[in-house]
Amino acid sequence: MTLPQFFRVLDRDAGSRARTGLLHTSHGVVETPAFMPVGTRGTVKGMTPDSLAACGVSILLVNAFHLWLRPGTEIVCRAGGIGRMMGIEVPTLSDSGGYQVLSLLHRRKVTEEGVSFLSPYDGAKVFLSPELAVSISSDLGVDIRMVLDDLAGVGEPSERIAQAMERTHRWARRSLDVWNPTESAALFGIVQGGVDPGLREKSAEGLVGLRGKEGQAFSGFGIGGLGVGESFEERCRVLSKTLPILPDNRPRYLMGVGYPGDIVEAVRHGVDLFDCVLPTRNARNGMYFTWNGPISIRNARYREDDGPIDPACPCATCRRHSRSYLHHLVKNAELTGAILGTIHNVCFYMNLMSEIRRRISEGRLSGWDSPCFKPRETEGAKK
Repeated sequence: MTLPQFFRVLDRDAGSRARTGLLHTSHGVVETPAFMPVGTRGTVKGMTPDSLAACGVSILLVNAFHLWLRPGTEIVCRAGGIGRMMGIEVPTLSDSGGYQVLSLLHRRKVTEEGVSFLSPYDGAKVFLSPELAVSISSDLGVDIRMVLDDLAGVGEPSERIAQAMERTHRWARRSLDVWNPTESAALFGIVQGGVDPGLREKSAEGLVGLRGKEGQAFSGFGIGGLGVGESFEERCRVLSKTLPILPDNRPRYLMGVGYPGDIVEAVRHGVDLFDCVLPTRNARNGMYFTWNGPISIRNARYREDDGPIDPACPCATCRRHSRSYLHHLVKNAELTGAILGTIHNVCFYMNLMSEIRRRISEGRLSGWDSPCFKPRETEGAKK
């Protein structure tokens, strides 16, 4: 797949670096900026293929590491790929397992060759290399694959963060060497470097100039290692230093960042793709996003509230169910409550991205402020 076919910028915001674009894949076209619900193990918790489609989801994230372990790539491959196995008709992006380098800190060992893990499922020893990560994603049949990266936490020593960034680059070259750019699946490099602007600049410059043994360059770039404890100001500094270095004609993906206000600010810096577990995880805990700010449905004030979660929301939950009913379901840990709340939150995020794209195309994203950017509701939280 050649670069002009893969990504094309359409419109630009008048007062920021925000842009809209089209991402072309073999499973469909994605309008950007776009948000990817997280389907780690081949399912978005609380959502069916029909409910995902009804919410307007255009691209999903799956985790290659987890699917490699269960059910296994052979089973997924025989099913025709992870999209067909899930019964969805939208493109997919696979995270490689780099996040597990951080989240499974006490169950893994990082070496120059790759990462040795104790499986989180049965404790078996498994080894993941950069080359194997590319192969796994190929077997899964995804549209966009991420390189295996060495992810260091924000609080780790500067020496470890620099070491992880350099190793990520060496692994990125190995990934490029085994990737065939004529395949339909794209390959993204991942910028690392913690919250050090100098390391981030070095990482971005290094990845942009990197070429595989056949001269192939990355199809796009992820910005990793954020959304793991840094401040809002630190993240903005990283984005302001990193994004101007990345090629304008390739998509930029901010990994794991997902509050509405954070998304809008990142879009203003020039980010095109996002993923996060917030819409689904928070819904299961009774926290819903609305255009007037997030609400906690457990609060006593909603016990007799006959209105929808958000009067401006077109989702099936808001059309048919009241806050009072959802309060009752969540307080009693009913599964239906988690499902209905998830449908709403995912729909809200799809509508948020649609509004972002509309404002960019009209040249008025910069300066936009909304109550939905507020932090989580805390006042009057009587249980």
